[in-house]
Amino acid sequence: MKRYVLKSATIATIGLLLALPASAGHRQDKDYYDYARVIRVKPLIETVRVESSREECWTEPRSYRHGANHTPEIIGAIVGGVVGNQFGSGNGRTVATAAGAVLGGSIAHNIKVSNGYGRGHAHTATVQRCRVVPVFHTEERVVGYRVKYHYHGKTFWTRTDEHPGRHIRVRVGVRPY
Repeated sequence: MKRYVLKSATIATIGLLLALPASAGHRQDKDYYDYARVIRVKPLIETVRVESSREECWTEPRSYRHGANHTPEIIGAIVGGVVGNQFGSGNGRTVATAAGAVLGGSIAHNIKVSNGYGRGHAHTATVQRCRVVPVFHTEERVVGYRVKYHYHGKTFWTRTDEHPGRHIRVRVGVRPY
C-alpha cells in the first residue's frame, strides 16, 4: 500500500515538472482589479408612466316597494264577521256573518288604497356605490448613472446601475501588443 502511494506521488511530481518547461516561456494574460477616483456622477433620469388605483364612491337614491300587506283586509274581515254574527239566527246568522266578513275586508281594502298603500308601500333611501378605478401618473426615476473617473492619468466614462461613491472598481488587463 505504501509503495502504491509513493509511486502515485512520484508520477504526479514528474508530470508537473515536465509541464513547467512548456509554459515557462509563455505567461498567461491576467486581469486584476484596482480602484479609480470618481470625478463626476450624473444620474440618468427616465420619465415613466405609473398605474395605481383608487376607490371612487357616490350616493344615489334607490326606491323600494314593500310587498302588499294584507293585514288590514284580514282584520276588517274578522271584525265584519263578528259584527255580522250579531244579526239573525240559524242560516241567517251564517249569511250575516259571511256578508259582514266580506264587507269588513272590502272596507279595510278601500281605506288602505285611499291612503296610498294599495300596491305596497314605496320607500326611497340613499345607497352608497363604490368602484375601483385606475389612475395613471408620470414620475421621474433614476435608471442609472453616467460616471466620469480618472485612472493613471487618463479619464474614462462608464455607466453604472448604482451610485459608485468616491471611487469605482476597475478591471485592469495587460496584454502584449
